Amino acid sequence: MAATVKQMALVVSLLGVVSFILGVVAENKKPAAGTPVRALDGVSVTCKYPTDPTVALGYLSVAFLVASTVAGYLSLFYPYKGKSIPQGVLFKHTTFTVFFNIALFTTGLAATMLLWPTITEQLHLTRNVHRDVNYECPTAKTGLLGGGAFLSLDSSLLWLIALMLADNAREDFFEEDGDKGEFGSGTVSSDAYYADTGVKGSA
Repeated sequence: MAATVKQMALVVSLLGVVSFILGVVAENKKPAAGTPVRALDGVSVTCKYPTDPTVALGYLSVAFLVASTVAGYLSLFYPYKGKSIPQGVLFKHTTFTVFFNIALFTTGLAATMLLWPTITEQLHLTRNVHRDVNYECPTAKTGLLGGGAFLSLDSSLLWLIALMLADNAREDFFEEDGDKGEFGSGTVSSDAYYADTGVKGSA
């Protein structure tokens, strides 16, 4: 069954909301710091962190952000009702072009803010032995995951706006084509009418 604009909008928004929720939960589950445990050699410290799903949730949030972005991008150029529209026609509309670029920028910023603390947290967990007895065992910077989650939600909303603008552009494009077709058929009918009238008059 062919997809509709409403169905694509629902998919984009749902994926964006899931990415947002996962990012917020990851931020809330992230521990404030680890516990430094001095090794027997007296010159190194092993950081003990509580078990938490921050890293897994962070990567899942990024995955749903990517899925939302791919769905949002494809929804703009999908041939609804079997009718495709040239991309150049869409980008002739200034408003669509502006929101398209803002959506791309917001998506990139959201991915950066989600990946940065997630990768940092993973490095803290895997490289937890430090040759510094005063090491305090920090975690990823607080607030980045939450900020990335909100940007992920904003990104999906911007793709939805771009989709609505693209739908309006499609309607305008096909209406113009329809008007041209009707005008053309009307001209043929008019010529045929005068030709028929002339034939009858001469008869």
